[in-house]
Amino acid sequence: MTLNLDHLTARIRNCTLCTDRFAATHTAHRPRPVLWLSQAAPILIVGQAPGARVHKSGRPFTDPSGDRLRDWLGVRGETFYDKSRFAILPMAFCFPGYNAKGADLPPPPICAKTWQAEAMRHQKQAKLVLLVGGYAQKYHLKTSNVTQTVQAWRDHWPRVVPLPHPSWRNTGWLNKNPWFGAELLPLLRKRVTELLKE
Repeated sequence: MTLNLDHLTARIRNCTLCTDRFAATHTAHRPRPVLWLSQAAPILIVGQAPGARVHKSGRPFTDPSGDRLRDWLGVRGETFYDKSRFAILPMAFCFPGYNAKGADLPPPPICAKTWQAEAMRHQKQAKLVLLVGGYAQKYHLKTSNVTQTVQAWRDHWPRVVPLPHPSWRNTGWLNKNPWFGAELLPLLRKRVTELLKE
């Protein structure tokens, strides 16, 4: 049975599947699903999972990764957070936590298994789907190498565009792959601008 978006949103907001998992992490936090779904937005961002700052703010990409992503897309915050323009669907809705060394834990697979397919059914209006990072690309494109997947972006253009994660940890990747900024980003910004004008 397909849920309407309001019902689906309510169920995700009340999800407690990972309560014990999160309590056992170094951060020992409680679930806080961060949702930014829309049935009107022409652009859908399929990301990884909220970070610690997003866990606190309750809004996706309210961190340096978000700043870099908005720069890649050529949009400002007020446009990015307009649900008539952008929808955001992570592979896990909650902050996964840190391990004892302070490193990010991966998105719990149970989240995508439980919610991803149903949530995607409500995003059929999206004319541009951005797959941000390896977890989103593995789920939706069945690929495992981010560099190879992003290099093959023309294979999926113009509806689907794989992107590296905009984390500061990927600055080295960006420096090693200047074609990303020189070839892909100008066309991506143009595509985003066109869709936002429709």
